[in-house]
Amino acid sequence: MHKTPWPTKAVMEQIYEQKLWGGKEFDFFSGFGSYEMEIVNPYLDAVILFLKSFEKPLILCDLGCGDFNIGKQLACHTKEYYAIDIAENVITRNKKIFKESNVQFLCLDIASDDLPSGDCAIVRQVLQHLSNAEISIIIKKLYAFKYVILTEHVPKDSFLPNIDIISGQGIRLKKNSGINVLASPFNLGVKKEELLSTVFLEGYKGRIVTTLYTIF
Repeated sequence: MHKTPWPTKAVMEQIYEQKLWGGKEFDFFSGFGSYEMEIVNPYLDAVILFLKSFEKPLILCDLGCGDFNIGKQLACHTKEYYAIDIAENVITRNKKIFKESNVQFLCLDIASDDLPSGDCAIVRQVLQHLSNAEISIIIKKLYAFKYVILTEHVPKDSFLPNIDIISGQGIRLKKNSGINVLASPFNLGVKKEELLSTVFLEGYKGRIVTTLYTIF
């Protein structure tokens, strides 16, 4: 197993083991954002529409696939689906449950390990949990894909982007911040940006925004 300098692997495995994102009734649970229909359905509708727009199905890399409750509904619209997660316990579980012929589960640290080649990368509510140092490394790897579908949980209104945090369970919302990969210090260069979906959450819980970036 590749030894990573980041503490993220142990943190994420502990989150699943101790069910820190809830879901006591599940064996593994990637959070309510992967199960609540008002969040999941707009996302699936937009991403499936994008995937089905191609005559030849895309090779997709899901960077942070979690318990695969979302990915299992996308895989049939792809040529190959690389489902990647840093948590070895969730990847081991996924391999036992999901047997689609075009899906391959890989336990990788997307900041430290080499990624498979593909046409499109999906990064769904992953970067929001990571430090700016880790995100910066991941951003450089996104240039290998033609398309990137990025989902982030951000404040409802205007915010100062990319305030740094320590990688872990929490996100930047309490600091009235969120990830904007086009802003400093990441400055992802894109050919095109298209908003796919926005879901506003009740109270002060912000919004979940999914954006399609065409890289080249």
